[in-house]
Amino acid sequence: MKIGWIGTGVMGASMAGHLQAAGHELALFNRTKAKADALLAGGAAWCDTPAAVAASSEIVFTIVGFPYDVESTYLGDNGVLAADGPCRIVVDMTTSQPSLAVKIGESAAAKNIGSLDAPVSGGDIGARNAALAIMVGGEQAVFDEVRPLFELMGKNIALMGGHGAGQHTKMCNQILVSGTMIGVCESLMYGSTVGLDQQAVIDVIGSGAASSWAINNLGPRIVQKDYDPGFYVEHFIKDMGIALEEAAALDLALPGLALVHQLYTAVKAQGHGRDGTQALILALKALNGG
Repeated sequence: MKIGWIGTGVMGASMAGHLQAAGHELALFNRTKAKADALLAGGAAWCDTPAAVAASSEIVFTIVGFPYDVESTYLGDNGVLAADGPCRIVVDMTTSQPSLAVKIGESAAAKNIGSLDAPVSGGDIGARNAALAIMVGGEQAVFDEVRPLFELMGKNIALMGGHGAGQHTKMCNQILVSGTMIGVCESLMYGSTVGLDQQAVIDVIGSGAASSWAINNLGPRIVQKDYDPGFYVEHFIKDMGIALEEAAALDLALPGLALVHQLYTAVKAQGHGRDGTQALILALKALNGG
């Protein structure tokens, strides 16, 4: 199949690579061409605009940064939906606004193009291992057609409802992750302060009731002071901001999320916006004079 892929960052490059390894022909666009070098070396074709990707692809996947990136990628003058050609399905895997997913779905339908919003969870590790959770919004028939491609990238794939439902589900995911991350960091800070070996703590509590993906995968990075991104702090701040906006529109108070959002904003202010989410520990250390 001829597949278009837009966005070859920390997660996107691995995800596109799984499709390429399965024998699909890729057409690529990314703002920084060098980040697509491995895929291009594997035979993918470079395109100069999102519209050019769509003009040569049956299905176009996108995973970019922020909602304004998604909107320009799809609805801009050189966007995916401005193209004429064989494109019949578009799939946005960015974590973005539910309302924007609805808008893209409506715009795509006006051109007889199917649309799915399909944000993912699992970070760089899940992307590399093709083990992502993929939460999808859109029509059943379109989902059924794309599912074999999703299965090359993820292990837990679910259609959650109509356009925007995938994004709402991802907000549930990010709300939970935010609380888990502060728990991981506070737990390891406490252990370190009382003189425990932090990795030994992870090995024990990571197999009991306190077990989580975050403690077992990001905990060791915290111990090693490895803040390389599996998922950027600045992107997580964006996600939490979307969730807070959606909650405010529903008159729903989420004080835990608001607190963690504030702490991550402090991490970014310290210059760590492009570090991984495990860098939350730096804000907590600063609060404790470390």
